[in-house]
Amino acid sequence: MTTFNMRPIGFIHSPYTDTKQIPKGSGAKHEVEGVLEIEPEFESGLMDVEGFSHFYVIWVFHNRSDGYVDRVSPPTDDRPHGVFATRSPTRPNPIGLTVVELLGREGRKLRIKGLDMLDGTPVLDIKPYMSSLPPESLKLGWYAEAQARRDKK
Repeated sequence: MTTFNMRPIGFIHSPYTDTKQIPKGSGAKHEVEGVLEIEPEFESGLMDVEGFSHFYVIWVFHNRSDGYVDRVSPPTDDRPHGVFATRSPTRPNPIGLTVVELLGREGRKLRIKGLDMLDGTPVLDIKPYMSSLPPESLKLGWYAEAQARRDKK
């Protein structure tokens, strides 16, 4: 089996210290602000980030994931789904992806909005968010079906 060695480029400073504090499920709003602090050796890689409004943040669940399972029942549905059709942390590789809004930069610190990560979360990479998909082109699969069932109740 091939393995990869990665190291964090930075860490998240978040008000969340427990996963129970993070909004989940249908209609969850991720509006919490925090800081993504880049390690000193990567600071020059931040040149020109101020020109973008949003970023993908690729991060690690770091010892707080419960391991890997094939099927999960997310908080948004009472039916099980394959782990790859969810945002569950119980994945073969405990990697998370979040889109955040850049509020500003102060040296190595990026002030961001839209956190859904715990304080101290290691960040593997950031990339400018540039989507050409119009919202009406997106399909939400089981999530839309679960929402429709809940709306009928």
